[in-house]
Amino acid sequence: MGHIRGVESSFAIIAEPNRRAILSLLASSEQSVGEIERQLRMPQTSVSKHLRVLREAGFVESRVEAQRRVYRIRPEPLMEIDAWLAPFRRFWEAHVDALERHLDRMEQAAGKGTDEKP
Repeated sequence: MGHIRGVESSFAIIAEPNRRAILSLLASSEQSVGEIERQLRMPQTSVSKHLRVLREAGFVESRVEAQRRVYRIRPEPLMEIDAWLAPFRRFWEAHVDALERHLDRMEQAAGKGTDEKP
């Protein structure tokens, strides 16, 4: 039951769109508060507030680099969410596989049209 509560609180944390946007930025690379501010066009106070929530929930960690604090993702809470979602993947994996097959067929059909000579 504790695991379910942990996942529920994790979902509550990432339900907020600005926090998801911050996590998306941090998924590609470490970022300072200023970099996050500029990229998301958010005030520094908002970025700091959301980073504090993410840090307290264990989603991010920070280190001091010269005069700035640099944030990065901690994968463990995301791994818990991923584990919780695992049984539900079957509902969309078949659709994703079908889309991939369809796109492959479209690509093959388009390739056939360019190989032909008049």
